[in-house]
Amino acid sequence: MSTTMKAVNTTLSGERADLHRALANARHFLRFTAQNLSDEQAATRATVSELTVGGLIKHVSAVELQWQQFMIRGKAAMDWDGVDFYNMPAEALQALKAEFSMQPGETLPGLLEKYAHIGEETDALLAEIDLDTVHELPRAPWFVDTHWSVRRTLLHIIGETTQHAGHADIIREALDGQKTMG
Repeated sequence: MSTTMKAVNTTLSGERADLHRALANARHFLRFTAQNLSDEQAATRATVSELTVGGLIKHVSAVELQWQQFMIRGKAAMDWDGVDFYNMPAEALQALKAEFSMQPGETLPGLLEKYAHIGEETDALLAEIDLDTVHELPRAPWFVDTHWSVRRTLLHIIGETTQHAGHADIIREALDGQKTMG
């Protein structure tokens, strides 16, 4: 199975091309880190953290999909608006933890395929959406801002992907010594 994403059919230039390239690079490094891992390795905790390579790919997919919907629908797309993250009910906390781990029946190829599909949708959206559209952010303890433009949202997706690609690289090195770079 190929984990490479299809190119955006529209020729991008300027800022859109730069945003697309930055996001494509971040996705590449996250996918590269998972290269040649078995499902068991992808689901293995290799550090004191609960994070796994497969869990990170699953999480980044869910995050990108949610922010993709935010760019289209605004705050209404965020089902966690106003959730008290410090006093979450047990079932909500369990669901959040499940987003960061491979569940029974999930496979690394399946997670990578879903991630590629979500990436293609974001790429298509990037080619057409008004980057200056601004939406109110949902309430959450980690936001200082109250509104983000579509442009800022894309930058957030890039940052989130890059950050988690670094986490995945550390986990991969602890698993079998492989490094993304170096």
